[in-house]
Amino acid sequence: MKLQPVHTSTVGRGAQAPRRRWLLACALALALSGSAHADSVTDWNATAGVVAPRFGSPQHQSRAMAIVQIAVHDSLNAIRPRYHTYSVVPTVTGSASADAAVAAAARGTLLGLLDTVPDGPLKVEAIATVVNAYDAAIAAIPAGVAKSRGIATGANAAAAILALRSGDGSATPHLPYTLGPEPGIYQPTPNPEFPAVIVPSFAGWANVAPFAIYRPSQFFVPPGRIFDLTSRAYAREYNEVKYLGDALRRGAAPDSEESDIARFWPGGGSNWNLSARVIVDGLGLDSWQHARLFALLNIAEADGLIANQKFKYMYNFWRPVTAIRWGDDGNPRTVSDPSWRPFLVTPPYPDYPCALPTATGASTSVLREFFGTDDVAFVRTFNAGAVPLPAPLAALPAKAITRQFDSLSEAASEAADARVYGGMHFRSGCRAGRRHGTEIGRFVFRHYLRPLRPNRPPHS
Repeated sequence: MKLQPVHTSTVGRGAQAPRRRWLLACALALALSGSAHADSVTDWNATAGVVAPRFGSPQHQSRAMAIVQIAVHDSLNAIRPRYHTYSVVPTVTGSASADAAVAAAARGTLLGLLDTVPDGPLKVEAIATVVNAYDAAIAAIPAGVAKSRGIATGANAAAAILALRSGDGSATPHLPYTLGPEPGIYQPTPNPEFPAVIVPSFAGWANVAPFAIYRPSQFFVPPGRIFDLTSRAYAREYNEVKYLGDALRRGAAPDSEESDIARFWPGGGSNWNLSARVIVDGLGLDSWQHARLFALLNIAEADGLIANQKFKYMYNFWRPVTAIRWGDDGNPRTVSDPSWRPFLVTPPYPDYPCALPTATGASTSVLREFFGTDDVAFVRTFNAGAVPLPAPLAALPAKAITRQFDSLSEAASEAADARVYGGMHFRSGCRAGRRHGTEIGRFVFRHYLRPLRPNRPPHS
């Protein structure tokens, strides 16, 4: 079975690619019914995605999106129980508006989360985005008891998950980093061409309570062969990223596939909520199915990023920019370059395992389990921002980049390539992250929000 490519999503400004309908090569083991257009679940997922950057880092954003989507899922299943809920929300007696419940659940979680964000104009703008979307959604629903019940149910679902996540450790994401310079040891990233040194961050994220996995170390990430700096494996990956991820090389070939892949993934390809909305558009899934998928997707990604920091700060392996600028690592097959610079900015934590491939592995794993196939094809267009380059090259201008994938595995593999082409990661860490995320996504899907058995209470 293969889900064929059908349409393109464009982020930001730029030409909208032609849209085509999805075809199902064979029936999915799902009840596919309903209209092809977006529903309240996907609409609010998009609204949450607009607001998400106000929560800060990718780690904070993943936590926020999981909280929002759990509330949306639980509110619908309090109205008509079809799946096990995450939180305990009172089951509705009598009719209730599903759209009102979704709107109230999303509004309650987003405003509750924004309440913890420092004040400023961006926060004000985010609050206005949520309030305006809510007012428009609620105004479109006919007045009556069903509407009131739906609003109350959504508010209950929001309150339930916000209470569960209160004090989960996310308020203290950083810990002091005290390891001094040694071969193989991660250090504050020396990026003199950028505004400031990248300071080690998010060591405390490993202490955040996971949403689904038992503990951050549940799925062990074994040490990499590249930890032996004298090995051929290390030299091979060192020389690969030194060549492919070099800012001057990538800047001299701005329209090469490697340069496009490196730029596509950090902001565009890594947005798996948007990719999932592209994938489900036109399949006829109903609101309950959408809500379950997006809840599972975001739970898996959030847990993937929590577990990722556990192993990053267990191994504390250095980044390519530190390694390549190091004078002598003891390997005769590597030659240092003190002026080498990665194509893209190095994130503020150790190399191994890589975070973006971990999140991508988790997300693609959930999608693979949900659809029962890896053959999910989709197309995405992302307007990548400008990239500063070292002299004598001028900065690369913003550019619309389109990537087409025939399968989820192909997308996950390219996400790993992107971090090498960007010069921020050794390949082993990318592969380890992808495997780690895949295990977490599979676990989340198989243990949470399962379909209810007939005649069984929803909270049994």
